[in-house]
Amino acid sequence: QAQPVESGGGLVQPGGSLRLSCEVSERVFTTYSMAWYRQAPGKERERVAGILSDTGTKYADSVEGRFIISRDYAKNTLFLQMNDLKREDTAVYYCNTLAGFLPWGQGTEVTVSS
Repeated sequence: QAQPVESGGGLVQPGGSLRLSCEVSERVFTTYSMAWYRQAPGKERERVAGILSDTGTKYADSVEGRFIISRDYAKNTLFLQMNDLKREDTAVYYCNTLAGFLPWGQGTEVTVSS
């Protein structure tokens, strides 16, 4: 399975917003529930948002109400809209299936700092 390709990260001030994108193969995108994960320095990778095949979504408590996961079937692209960013959101963000069985991509780095 080809690894996902994430993009959209960057440096943002606390309270700011970013929109992450992730491209995966059409077969994977149309077959599996997808998710965003993140790994902060010195910490284990954690799942922050998932979108089920029937468009239902789930979020980690730490991002509930601030992050929105969505998918565009026409573009085979997964998105993560991140609002009201906090310093503790600083991490490398990855996308994968909800089960996390694809090879991990390079991720996209998000730094929240003033």
